[in-house]
Amino acid sequence: MTGATIWLTGLPSAGKTTLAHELAGKLRGEGHRVEVLDGDEIREFLSAGLGFTREDRHTNVQRIGFVAELLASNGVKALVPVIAPYADSREAVRGRHQKEGTAYLEVHVATPVEVCSERDVKGLYAKQAAGEISGLTGVDDPYEAPESPDLRIESHTQTVQESAAALYELLTERGLA
Repeated sequence: MTGATIWLTGLPSAGKTTLAHELAGKLRGEGHRVEVLDGDEIREFLSAGLGFTREDRHTNVQRIGFVAELLASNGVKALVPVIAPYADSREAVRGRHQKEGTAYLEVHVATPVEVCSERDVKGLYAKQAAGEISGLTGVDDPYEAPESPDLRIESHTQTVQESAAALYELLTERGLA
């Protein structure tokens, strides 16, 4: 089976990780080899010591992109629910995949910041509002939304299952499912 990197970008609490796990279950059920490269886990193990400056965020995204491409080039579907706030960082990852001839899809989980702050899965929006943290992507730090992603999912208007089905349909269209 063909490997691929499916990068899910979006604001904190947009639904990226939930969507990745939903799709992973469906793909695994069909016999695909799948890994979910969760941004929080990567920061803990692969990018420990990096902060949240633009340079550190870029380095983090490049490390994740390297691992994703390595997995994808070996037949694994690498689902990457990682904010990756800067367009140039995401383009560098896409470029690495193109250079290696590895399939890469960019999916924008386009949930409005108001909805994300209501969900506030990790309590980040509350901490930012209370002045306990700064540099929250999409609030007081930039998020450069993809201009032309392979797929845009508005998770606030559909169920997780509907979002996963739309992404699965794209994989099927591209010969990756």
